[in-house]
Amino acid sequence: MSSFISAGTANSDTSDQAIENNGFWPAIQPSDFRERHRLDGTITSARIEGALLTAVAMVNRLLRHWQAEQVEAGYPTVDDIPVPVWQTPGAYLGLYQRAVFSTAHASLMERYADYDATNSGRERGEQLADPADAYRRDAAWAISEIEGRPHSTVELI
Repeated sequence: MSSFISAGTANSDTSDQAIENNGFWPAIQPSDFRERHRLDGTITSARIEGALLTAVAMVNRLLRHWQAEQVEAGYPTVDDIPVPVWQTPGAYLGLYQRAVFSTAHASLMERYADYDATNSGRERGEQLADPADAYRRDAAWAISEIEGRPHSTVELI
């Protein structure tokens, strides 16, 4: 006779500290990232923090020209930017968070793929490549939306 005993999932670490930002964009809350992307405590706070710090740096670099234009136009923070009439309030902040969270999640997926060096680990890594790419696409689209660009760029080869 066999039985299944669920071990459950680890609880998320509540000691996550906010990731400070550059003043134009608000601080990033790791607990928001954990909740929105359904990440439990099996991913340590240190890994979450590292992924979010890297994602913030990357997204801020990609948006540096757009941010400079907004500051020059007299909007010192993202909350000060008037929202176009066709857009919902808080759209820029939501898109920014999506870009940061998606970038961080893609990074975590790629790092956890190498956790198991066995053949099954390699196969799992290959299966995780597509979802990681989808998160990176989500981040790129969010950045394009902030900048008012189309989602795709086509070049002739």
